[in-house]
Amino acid sequence: MSFVFPPAATPGILVHGDAAGALFPVRRIYCVGRNYVEHAIEMGHSGREAPFFFMKPGDAVLPVASGTIGRMHYPTLSRSLHHELELVVAIGKGGRDIAAADALGHVWGYAVGLDMTRRDLQNEAKKIGRPWCIAKGFDESAPIGPLYRAAECALGPATRIALDVNGKPRQASTLGKLIWSVPEIIEHLSKAWALAPGDLIFTGTPEGVAAVAVGDRLSARIEGLGSLEVDIVAS
Repeated sequence: MSFVFPPAATPGILVHGDAAGALFPVRRIYCVGRNYVEHAIEMGHSGREAPFFFMKPGDAVLPVASGTIGRMHYPTLSRSLHHELELVVAIGKGGRDIAAADALGHVWGYAVGLDMTRRDLQNEAKKIGRPWCIAKGFDESAPIGPLYRAAECALGPATRIALDVNGKPRQASTLGKLIWSVPEIIEHLSKAWALAPGDLIFTGTPEGVAAVAVGDRLSARIEGLGSLEVDIVAS
């Protein structure tokens, strides 16, 4: 059997230090909502609620190579595009009902990512009880730096995560302030979906989310994972 037309190419992410230029193939993108206490508060919530998830299409990724500046087009329909800096976890071994104690054995690597959000459309959807897809899953809504292999990483509670816009600090925190840790996220997520190699998990953003405009430069970094720079350009 054959396809009625050639299928789209599989989205891929650059791998840090891979001289051959091999790409990590992206299957699905899962995102954890409100996973830092201070961000939950600034969004009008509080407490350690059970984790919840939303998704972006795999081809929403915007890969950015080390030492380069990515270009993200300001999305249509919105007048309030917000940045959300996040640790990204890449799954290399699939499974269902994965115990937290075993979860890190399923991780292929980590990267710096941005969950870009059409905040005005998200707020409208919340008011009338509609899904967030239009606010979260648009083209280029997931800029991401190169993946670092898990064995090369030494991430911990004190690992710093920060984002500047035009050289001015916007977001700053540590991974220890995640409400749900990476192993706990994988445990909860794998109860709802069977995870597979190529899945990405955006683990939540700290406080300080705010709007950006055409001409702004976003500079994101996580200790041990390098940096991610993106310019917002006109559509």
